[in-house]
Amino acid sequence: MNSNPILPGFNPDPSIACTPDGYYLVTSSFEYLPGLPVYHSPDLARWELVGHVATREEQVRIAHVPTPGGVWAPTLRYRDGVFYLIVSVFLGGRGCVVFKATDPAGPWSDGTVIGAVDGIDPDLAWDDDGTAYVTFARHPDAIQQVRVDLETGQALEQPRALWPGSGLYAPEGPHLYRRGDWWYLVAAEGGTDRGHAVTVARSRRPDGPFESAPHNPILTAAGSGSAVQNTGHADLVELPDGGTAMVLLGVRPVGLAKSFSPLGRETFLAAVDWADGWPHARMPQVTGAPPEDRAYDFSNGAGLVDPQWIGVRRTPAEFSAPTSKGLLLRGEGSTMSSPRPCFLAQRQRHLGMEFKAVLDVATGAGGIAVRYAEDNWFGIEAGQDSGSVRITARAVVAGFDRTWETTVPSGDVELAIVASPPPSDFSAGGVGGDRIQLWVRPAGQGGSAGGQLLTELDGRHWAFETAKAFTGRAFGVFAVDGEVLVRRLSYRGRD
Repeated sequence: MNSNPILPGFNPDPSIACTPDGYYLVTSSFEYLPGLPVYHSPDLARWELVGHVATREEQVRIAHVPTPGGVWAPTLRYRDGVFYLIVSVFLGGRGCVVFKATDPAGPWSDGTVIGAVDGIDPDLAWDDDGTAYVTFARHPDAIQQVRVDLETGQALEQPRALWPGSGLYAPEGPHLYRRGDWWYLVAAEGGTDRGHAVTVARSRRPDGPFESAPHNPILTAAGSGSAVQNTGHADLVELPDGGTAMVLLGVRPVGLAKSFSPLGRETFLAAVDWADGWPHARMPQVTGAPPEDRAYDFSNGAGLVDPQWIGVRRTPAEFSAPTSKGLLLRGEGSTMSSPRPCFLAQRQRHLGMEFKAVLDVATGAGGIAVRYAEDNWFGIEAGQDSGSVRITARAVVAGFDRTWETTVPSGDVELAIVASPPPSDFSAGGVGGDRIQLWVRPAGQGGSAGGQLLTELDGRHWAFETAKAFTGRAFGVFAVDGEVLVRRLSYRGRD
């Protein structure tokens, strides 16, 4: 059975392309670098992260972009042996940019700015003559379109209104396709929360006029008890057997009330049927992510080989380096509440997670954390303090800051964050978020001996519905001051 979500953890706004080498898919990355992760699958079931489009900060210029700005809603297309990636870098940055590559794993070009696109969620399509059409959203206006020269970035006309949507709120996320004698325009409407929906229109021409499907929205979880909610921002892909599939974003709320989604917006796969010249999508069936156990031993000089490592507004290479004793993180005085922390992170991919780190803080201060945004994170910091190691657990929620402190003997320390889904019954915890525990113990002790529970948190405060950061949870290690040596890391994930 295929797992759904196909890309667990925050991977919103998926866009997919079918090639002779299989399927490639890219998602939004917002303020994280490297950005625009590129995934490959031979069969739409098994997915592997093979690289990133944005591996250099100058490609996107997000060093000073505020949260939740950055790299929004890409479209990936494949044409004549070349991959094209068009994206908007929102709230600063470079605006609308088109990148090209012959190898989707990279390297990708520096990018060409499309100055005429003054909106978000750009799409790219070509007509039979090879003319490129960029279709995009410009709230509160209708879906817009402009013909462009992709080599120069120059517009060949003024942007014009294309389709006002089906009547729901905020039409966005357009994708334009040719199928037979029709051009289909798929869009997202209803906002990014529970009312999110997929709608479609069609025309005989790529520039319209477009007629709305009589059965819009063609997919939505609004008002349903589906295990996946907020479904929208879909992209269609034609299959070799003549069928059609859809990738889309959604969230997995937890607990009895299904009110809080800790992982943010993930990528799901749905089947599409055709009837009377219109697509009809089936709701994704949620199976959860496969179990995962990862261990990283940096004590022998190993570097950051896994491509899943990311940083906030800068690449991990800017503040980390392998040494013979561990991975060195260099603190610069920034904290997890800073716009550019020294934070080496990965996406949390499971509703149940255990993340552990063994650190040497003899010459610095740092720890582990889970981040949604600068004002929405929790973690544990360790630092030397007169013959012992000072431990501070912290929870930050939109201006509220709570700490818990203790000390442990000098030497390496093991810090742990454990997240568990809440009960699904009528107990008090069933209406909240997931349960989060922060632990510490001296390193080197077997089993669970010597572990000290610092605090237990209600994860509702670090969920998509409350954080409003458009991303999801990212877990990892950070340095505040001096030098922090990361000996070992481990991640255990279960749904």
